[in-house]
Amino acid sequence: MNVLFVASECAPFIKTGGLADVIGAVPKALAAQGASVKVLIPAYPALASLVATGQSVMDFDDLFGGPARIVAVRAKGLDLLLLEAAHLFDRPGNIYLGPNALDWPDNDMRFAGLSFAGAQIALKGLGDWRPDVVNCHDWQAGLLPVYLRQSGEPAPQVVMTIHNIAFQGLCDATRLTALGLDTDLFTPDGIEYFGKISFLKAGIALSDKITTVSPTYAAELLTPEFGMGLDGLLRARQSDLSGILNGIDLDVWSPEADEALVATYSARSLKGKARNRAEVEARFGLTPGDGPLFCLISRLTAQKGLDMLLDCLPLIVEQGATLAVLGTGEPDLERAFVAASRDYAGSVGTIIGYDEEMSHLMQGGSDAILIPSRFEPCGLTQLYGLRYGTLPVVARTGGLADTVIDANEAALLAECATGVQFAPVNATMFGHAIARTCALYRQPKVWAAMMRRAMRHPVGWDLSATAYLNVYQSISEH
Repeated sequence: MNVLFVASECAPFIKTGGLADVIGAVPKALAAQGASVKVLIPAYPALASLVATGQSVMDFDDLFGGPARIVAVRAKGLDLLLLEAAHLFDRPGNIYLGPNALDWPDNDMRFAGLSFAGAQIALKGLGDWRPDVVNCHDWQAGLLPVYLRQSGEPAPQVVMTIHNIAFQGLCDATRLTALGLDTDLFTPDGIEYFGKISFLKAGIALSDKITTVSPTYAAELLTPEFGMGLDGLLRARQSDLSGILNGIDLDVWSPEADEALVATYSARSLKGKARNRAEVEARFGLTPGDGPLFCLISRLTAQKGLDMLLDCLPLIVEQGATLAVLGTGEPDLERAFVAASRDYAGSVGTIIGYDEEMSHLMQGGSDAILIPSRFEPCGLTQLYGLRYGTLPVVARTGGLADTVIDANEAALLAECATGVQFAPVNATMFGHAIARTCALYRQPKVWAAMMRRAMRHPVGWDLSATAYLNVYQSISEH
């Protein structure tokens, strides 16, 4: 089976979040099961060296304002298709945001270009390679099925994967003509969303199947609380919606071979973890205590529940625990965590920014990772935590509920607990979860058993890749 992935980022080449990790890992897992997967992403400046080594396979005289081409290249085990369009993607800094930290004003044109290019590959193929199925990822690829529909030509089936429904790709209805969209699709059943164009809604409405990144999130999306105004459409298409749990790349995330660690370790021998903890403490200016070292590796946003963590800082300090924070995001939260590092010097350390190697070291050296998200489609950091024996403390929502087994009395007796969950999602219950975690940490045998169990928990892509293939096969046969 030939599968075309269309997305806005792909690790390790360009990454702002978990989407990139998924796009970098799933094609390898699908290839291991016999699929031929090509990944179309924009050729941002960071990918210039790859473009220089690739082969041009498709040209556009005018792709929403300028010439463009698609360059094919093999790198890091992936077959990449890089959309080189200087007028759309050759700009410095964040791939979505301008220097003012706001969305680039032409993001609609930029990612309409990505969608249109993907549609042309779907319709024409590349040489003797033609996709049987196109998998669009998040709003940036949402217009692809629209362009296929408007072409009137026979086209592959399309799967739309929702990684986070909070990001919908909205633009003004006056942009219909500029984006090459037929006005007859601007309806409540099509691409119209409260008077605007929604790229994500377009993808949901016009794709053949819809997936999202965990079973619980799939169920949550059908409710007004989590559906972000699209719950009605998703309920109408419920029979076409499935939740497929994310996995992680076990080669990239391996405590036995991770070069970012100062000492490797395994479930059989945990000794190296203490050396990594000492390194994390040194990097973050923390004074070792008799409680666990918690870490937070996250975008600093309200969605992630980080205001609740700020409320719980006194409790963490009282418990003799420490906290290392790595992230960037909303300015108010950045300032609050920097201030916390001053107010709780030695107990709280903060690094504002994105640092992939540091995130690996923190997973390797921390005892527990805090993820108090108000909603979380799947989450990957808790999967990294499980893999590294860094026990996740998570809100009971979305993929967090599907991947972490709470250390309640029944689970401890059954010897199956891998972390701590809390609900409802508020600061009081989060505080109880932190206190429970500290109590577990003071039982070394119980804690070590949970660590080993977490590290052996399956977090790879094998089962999920099979589920994706089952979805593809169910529609390609029609």
